[in-house]
Amino acid sequence: RAGTEHAYSNILTSLPKPEGGEYGKFYSLPALNDPRIDKLPYSIRILLESAIRNCDGFQVTKNDVEKIIDWENTSPKLAEIPFKPARVLLQDFTGVPAVVDLAAMRDALAKLGSDANKINPLVPVDLVIDHSVQVDVARSSNALQSNMELEFTRNRERFGFLKWGSTAFQNMLVVPPGSGIVHQVNLEYLGRVVFNTDGIMYPDSVVGTDSHTTMIDGLGVAGWGVGGIEAEATMLGQPMSMVLPGVVGFKLTGKLRNGVTATDLVLTVTQMLRKHGVVGKFVEFHGEGMGKLSLADRATIANMSPEYGATMGFFPVDHVTLDYLRLTGRSDETVSMIEAYLRANNMFVDYNEPQLERVYSSYLALDLDEVEPCISGPKRPHDRVTLKDMKSDWHACLDNKVGFKGFAVPKEQQDKVVKFDFNGQPAELKHGSVVIAAITSCTNTSNPSVMLGAALVAKKACELGLEVKPWVKTSLAPGSGVVTKYLLKSGLQEYFNKQGFHLVGYGCTTCIGNSGELHESVSAAITENGMSRMHRIGYF
Repeated sequence: RAGTEHAYSNILTSLPKPEGGEYGKFYSLPALNDPRIDKLPYSIRILLESAIRNCDGFQVTKNDVEKIIDWENTSPKLAEIPFKPARVLLQDFTGVPAVVDLAAMRDALAKLGSDANKINPLVPVDLVIDHSVQVDVARSSNALQSNMELEFTRNRERFGFLKWGSTAFQNMLVVPPGSGIVHQVNLEYLGRVVFNTDGIMYPDSVVGTDSHTTMIDGLGVAGWGVGGIEAEATMLGQPMSMVLPGVVGFKLTGKLRNGVTATDLVLTVTQMLRKHGVVGKFVEFHGEGMGKLSLADRATIANMSPEYGATMGFFPVDHVTLDYLRLTGRSDETVSMIEAYLRANNMFVDYNEPQLERVYSSYLALDLDEVEPCISGPKRPHDRVTLKDMKSDWHACLDNKVGFKGFAVPKEQQDKVVKFDFNGQPAELKHGSVVIAAITSCTNTSNPSVMLGAALVAKKACELGLEVKPWVKTSLAPGSGVVTKYLLKSGLQEYFNKQGFHLVGYGCTTCIGNSGELHESVSAAITENGMSRMHRIGYF
């Protein structure tokens, strides 16, 4: 409150620069001299710092701070705490209502005779337009241009409104269509890791109106998805009320074998965590295996938090994080500031130094050497199937009664072949045929190892004279333009093109049903012959 001294002003500490001067000031957790803090998971330390910095005796009290410090005892009791995230992340599908509400508040204030311009977000708000693109045009060199033109035509009014919002409201950034998938843009560009606002330094944290906001946890930024009301309350400076979560410590050892990808790892982790039970909890990854995981691999695992049920899957900041920040264009001065702050506040992990034992609510461990190539399905991401068992599992699913692992297809129909005419040439489908092949998703399409791996498979297919069937709707929708740059520079994009995987757009496409319509002959073959079993990503 104005005119009163901050409850923790005694631990407000200056952070000096090596060359002289200071980066700024911060609320020092070590200055509390409380041994309980040394045992706290890193993810809980972020909640603690936020509570201390925002402690005003009203929205956040000293009692709230004590609850977090005593996390080991208070968490099992489902104690509630206030949390004030540093920023808010929106996408156009769920973000437009929030901007509409801000505009409505301005209208209401104007009717009361006050200055409407007083209504502004009190924390930074980033809105990335990525949910409007549809794959109307595919298998064409002009697919990107055509799909973007259609996107702008369909969404002219919405985009105009968001353009107005970007200039009308302070603290609001709108990232235009065609820039990339919101979560990858968050990683590459929007994520601060550490804020330095008005001379006060503090950890980056974010809530978003998309469930996969958790991808940013791979960068050491605490973030998760929330509903629109919670996001708007945060924008207006109100704290979120949340149950102080339990934290599952997930220890990683060893390294992935050759031929095993981050996708194989995340499907394995997802299956383990679903079995363990992590709903409403944080998962914090640690162990010597962390140094063998790239930032992209970590982001892949963090992205899947909604699928394994956790509030977030958190990777504390270490040297891998700092290297990624430099790689993505953050300045050396910014990276130095981030490292200095996190080290000074005991939030940085240096695996070259002895590690203090941290306390977790429960424990899991995985030797990365034991991860096998796998897929998931046929319907749920945590139904993991090793590649060597894929064929037998599929036939079992055809037999099984209708459910997550069954279709109940009668034996006499399992080998049924449907023949039809596709643009003047003979075509056929059977149970298990692929009709949409999309290289997309915020989980995979920004991970260089899996994207280059897919491109090399396309190259090998071309060399062997293999071709994707022409009636399969193929598309490539990367997470950002960075992917296109390294595919072009490596000479691999041409092999994607030869297999029909032309660039169709930068955005969230097939995963949310924006795959566009199938060719009418394919749709008819499916629907007229009783082969339509799942309606997840296509229009029939």
